[in-house]
Amino acid sequence: MLRPTQIRVNLTIDPRFERKEPPGGIMPSLTRRPALSGLALVRSIASSFAAALLFAFVAAIAVQATPALAADGPQTDDEKAFYAIGAGTARQLKSLLPLSDRELDMYLQGARDTVAGNALALEPESAQPLIKSMVERKQAAALAPAIAAGEAFVAEKAKTPGATVSESGLVYIETQAGTGATPRASDRVRAHYHGTMIDGTVFDSSVERNQPFDFSLSGVIACWTEGIAMMKVGAKATLICPPKIAYGFQRKGSIPPASTLIFDVELLEVLPGK
Repeated sequence: MLRPTQIRVNLTIDPRFERKEPPGGIMPSLTRRPALSGLALVRSIASSFAAALLFAFVAAIAVQATPALAADGPQTDDEKAFYAIGAGTARQLKSLLPLSDRELDMYLQGARDTVAGNALALEPESAQPLIKSMVERKQAAALAPAIAAGEAFVAEKAKTPGATVSESGLVYIETQAGTGATPRASDRVRAHYHGTMIDGTVFDSSVERNQPFDFSLSGVIACWTEGIAMMKVGAKATLICPPKIAYGFQRKGSIPPASTLIFDVELLEVLPGK
């Protein structure tokens, strides 16, 4: 007889990883989604983590009698469904928290003990401080290399002759002066952009698509709102954007968490108001 179990995960995010500005949308739109407050972001990650635990709990039902998967793999539709649940759960959990083999064993053991009705080594409700501490440590360890590489890149580019470094951390390097109007924060503009990561990987480019991008300065990532407001029509500039004013510490499509991004932007036009 299975005993009912409630899985509840309450997490908070290390302040180093909490955004002050909402992240923008995935390229090519660059548009900003509704703001995620710190609490909402916590709930989002907590929900994902709790869902992963729940899926593991369900998957464990299928494996409690046969801990090791048959060498020939899943055969019936139910086995295939449970296998897919396991694969999806692992993918989701891996994206949130890297696991060692030993940690994966403990994760599965907790699910098996619960399903089998065995005495638990500790109750999930009493382990909340342990879970919170573990998540924060793993987040910090996982993101530290990207953060360090980004900070070093920004520091080097800030030495570029003519570079402007703002309080937000934006490095603005004008490569061609403009002669037209300077947009206001409420304006809509048309621009070309070429977006790369610090290793040179191109993640999006209106230039390559040969399709300029129309947008409101109030509706894009903070780096663009600030940087393009420093340009005049006809200008070209490089915007170097630390994660806190770009896409933050969550993955955005092909952009890894904590990425420092480089945008080469040409301001083509300030569009007429509606």
